[in-house]
Order: sequence, then C-alpha cells, then structure tokens
Amino acid sequence: MLTTINPAQRCRRISLLLGAVGVASLLAVALPELTAAGEAVSAAAASPASVKIDNFAFAPATLTITAGTTVTWKNEDDSPHRIGDKNGTFKSAALDTDDTFSHTFTVPGEYGTSAQSIPTWPVRSL
Repeated sequence: MLTTINPAQRCRRISLLLGAVGVASLLAVALPELTAAGEAVSAAAASPASVKIDNFAFAPATLTITAGTTVTWKNEDDSPHRIGDKNGTFKSAALDTDDTFSHTFTVPGEYGTSAQSIPTWPVRSL
C-alpha cells in the first residue's frame, strides 16, 4: 500500500525542518560571541582593581568587585597613610607617597576600609 502525505502535512514538516535549520544557524553564529562575552566577564572579574589615595580621599569613592579580586591602594598624598578594614582582617604598614598596598578579597561581603585620617570607604565583594 502506498502512503501519501497531504499537502498541509508536507508544508508543516518543511516548516519544522526550516525552523530547526534556522535555530541551528543562529546558535552557530551566536555561540562564539556568547563565549567571548563570558570570557570577557571572567577576565574582568579576575582583573585587579586599583584605588588612589589623594588629598585625604579615596578614588573611586566606592568599589564593587567579585570575590578573588586583588585591590591595590596607592598613596599619592604627601602624608603617609595606613590601609585596613574595620574588622582587622588586613592592615598595611604606613604608606609613604607612591607606596602601594594590595589585598585579595577572597570572601564575598562588604568591607569598611579606611586609611589613617580618611573616613571609612566601602568595598563590596560579590
């Protein structure tokens, strides 16, 4: 017995096939772009961050980072400063002009850091 497909079923099957081919084509084009974007986000997350101390102020005024990021403070003031967090997790020696201090934030949380003679300055680790 010979089976025939009516035109409506044939049209539906062709539409499904073309749709599947279209989705596969879009994925083939978009996947490398999505992967590259993901790698850029990962690289940014692992990138070190820097903070400048100048005129008895921090720049930037606040900092949000991901866990695992190393933050480096550089004293560009004429006066020495010490860097530390309010919980005593880390603390620098006195930083003279152009000296730096680095700390890696391994645990997510909010850290109130300060420098000698400068009010508390927030670091948020995600």
